[in-house]
Amino acid sequence: MPQVQANGITIEYESFGPANRETVLLIMGLGGQLTMWPTELCNELVQRGYRAIRFDNRDVGLSTKFDDAGMPDMAAIFGALMSGQKANAPYSLDDMAADAVGLLDALGIEKAHIAGASMGGMIAQLVATNHPERVLSLTSIMSTTGNAALPQAKPEAMEVLMSPAAPEGDLEAIIARGIKAWKTIGSPGFPTDEKILREWVMRDAKRSFYPVGVARQMAAIVANGDRREKLKNIAVPAVVLHGADDPLVPVEGGKDTAANIPGAELRIIPGMGHDFPVALVGTFADAITAATKRAAAARAAE
Repeated sequence: MPQVQANGITIEYESFGPANRETVLLIMGLGGQLTMWPTELCNELVQRGYRAIRFDNRDVGLSTKFDDAGMPDMAAIFGALMSGQKANAPYSLDDMAADAVGLLDALGIEKAHIAGASMGGMIAQLVATNHPERVLSLTSIMSTTGNAALPQAKPEAMEVLMSPAAPEGDLEAIIARGIKAWKTIGSPGFPTDEKILREWVMRDAKRSFYPVGVARQMAAIVANGDRREKLKNIAVPAVVLHGADDPLVPVEGGKDTAANIPGAELRIIPGMGHDFPVALVGTFADAITAATKRAAAARAAE
């Protein structure tokens, strides 16, 4: 896959479809490599007339790793936030939003439809608020606003998220932990076969295994705080997609996101958790293209 220099770092990306089409930029969540965006979804977006681009965020996959930053002090970050002070994370979600825009710059894309999942939804929100001139539409998937009053993850989901990483080099332990995680946060109404889960986890572990990068991304999420005031300034068409049965980011996060983005459409999917079942590829594509079509209609009206 190709790489570009963007926002001062190297970003690994993959493009689907002709370059002369409108682009859907797909931003993945915490610790997720670009491979976690289903290829079937990328191809579906191409079939619907778009170019799709997925990429590795900083500190995961084959993009730049921030080795010199070390392990973040999460206790200090939480302590700073609780005392009303600025948290000192190695980098911010705003930096990661600037990475996404830098990728567009490097590829010569003036404007794009932005879609993000989980942490990627948070980054997509910040692309839309920090760089509105680059955004045609927004699709926020299984994400939230940073509102501390919202319900937290279910204990079993938080436990699997915060459990220690498997030892580096122990592929079977890595796979076992990954399968447990996906089974815990996955979609009860659209379960993915364990054989496929094993293939996914093995694929990503062999491509890149870098747990400390996930910790630094988590620090960026925590330090970002409440985005609701920013979300009120989003002026592009937005669709918010969320699973009714999401144990990691409860559905109230999606409801709060939609409530704070003017004119946002909320789509709640029964049986959907916090994953990307192939059975829901059409559902993801429908949400993204609902936003893109609203953007096209708005431009036509102008």
